[in-house]
Amino acid sequence: MSRTETAQAAVDDGGGEEEFDPVGTLALIAVYFAILVLAWVYVYYIEFLGRDLVIVG
Repeated sequence: MSRTETAQAAVDDGGGEEEFDPVGTLALIAVYFAILVLAWVYVYYIEFLGRDLVIVG
């Protein structure tokens, strides 16, 4: 291996850094969105529709 090949190999080596994983990122966003939707459904259907309308003040 010549000196330029060694230098090129060092540049090509990512140094062990992790690559960006769009599938994992999308999965995490989907989980957070599902939690938001479930919280909205709980608040809307159980808290608001499960009780009579109360006007405070």
